[in-house]
Formats: sequence, structure tokens, C-alpha cells
Amino acid sequence: MGQGAKPRRVLLKLSGDVFAGTEAAVFDADAVGFIADELSEAGRAGAQIAVVVGGGNIMRGGRFCPQGQGRIRADYAGMLATVINTLVLRDRLEEMKVPVVHYGAFAVPPMVSIIRPDRCVADLEGGKIVLLAGGTGNPLFTTDTAAALRACELGADLVLKATRVDGVYSDDPETNLEAELFERISYEEVLERKLAVMDLTAISLCMAHGLPVRVFNYAVEGNIRRAALGEPVGTLIGGGEDGR
Repeated sequence: MGQGAKPRRVLLKLSGDVFAGTEAAVFDADAVGFIADELSEAGRAGAQIAVVVGGGNIMRGGRFCPQGQGRIRADYAGMLATVINTLVLRDRLEEMKVPVVHYGAFAVPPMVSIIRPDRCVADLEGGKIVLLAGGTGNPLFTTDTAAALRACELGADLVLKATRVDGVYSDDPETNLEAELFERISYEEVLERKLAVMDLTAISLCMAHGLPVRVFNYAVEGNIRRAALGEPVGTLIGGGEDGR
């Protein structure tokens, strides 16, 4: 980003699984620290960063109870799990003296205030990392869809989808070694092929608003900063050359 250029505003979607590390634990201190370091580096580089956090390391409603009235309650439990994750991440960032604020789709006094887009934008412009919990606040919607929604509300230039793989593949690269990695792909092809990269409702929402999505491997050191600044890491879904 050149001198005097407008900071890039991005919405980063993190799965709750990023906090669990490689062991069978809800939280891993090194994993949480790695994410906090990466966010801090991206913020120092000049990106405005809002983060939607999932809750899968604690509770994934659709997996716990896929059908019936129990699914609704399980989804609400998953929303509460995202609040826990953002509290843990916020605490680590504050330990590092990184400016950070924390909002939710629903208030949890005295810990979490309800999301107001105007306040979030002011915080981003003031150099703070904005953590967003609670998904959309409604059951049956994923945190991917919440990320697309919040990106639209906050006027983000780009949605960043952090994954365990290097981008969007033609098939699951963990089971098919012949799977092809795309550098760029259209929204329509993702939807037509039902590529398991992001919730299809989220892709549809991004397509409707012309909001590009970059899918990348968060576990590579420096990749969050690179993606936030528009460098060509991973796969770009829709959008122009640099994701704008």
C-alpha cells in the first residue's frame, strides 16, 4: 500500500477451530497467540480489520443436532460459543497492547455490547481491531453468512476466509491429491459446483453485493497480513485483480 493510500478495510472470518491447535483441546495457548500476532501484524501494516469468529472448537450446532427443535437451541449455544472465543482472543490482544474492541449480535452485559455498524466503522478508522461475535444472531445461519453480512454493513473491500488449505480446490485436497488449486474463480462457478469452501448463502450474498472473497491458508506466517493488504495469496472469488 503506497504512502497516503486509503487503508484497506477487510472482514476476516476465522473458524473456532483455529484456536484449538492440533491437539484435542478447546483452546491452545500457542494457537491463540499465533492468531493474535498475525492480526497485530496486519493492523500495524495499515489494514482496517474486523473479525467474525466461529465457535466450532466449543459447539457446532448443525453437527450436534442437525434437525428438529433441538437444532435451534444448539445453534443458540453455538452463538454463545463464539462469544467465548472472542473474549479469549480479545484478552490476548489486550495483553499485547493491541487496540481492540468487541461487539456481538446480541449484548452480553457487561462483557459484550451489541453491534452498531457506525460504531464499528469509527473504531476501524481509529485503528482498532473489531471482533464480532454471535453470528447473525439468528439460528440456521452460519458464521460464514454472518461474515458476508457484516462485511456489507461495514463497507469492507474484501472478505477473507481463513482455512487450513491454500485456497479453493476442484476437490478436497486432503483426500484427493489430484485436486486443482484455483488462483481465481467466479461466484457462479463456486455455486454451480457447490465447492465446499464457504457457505453457499454467504457466497450468494457476496455476489449480490459485488464483494470479493479471498480464501487462503491462515497457518502460513504472514498470510493474514498479505491477504489483508491485497497480495495474491490463496484464491480470489469474484472481484478485480487485487480483490477490490
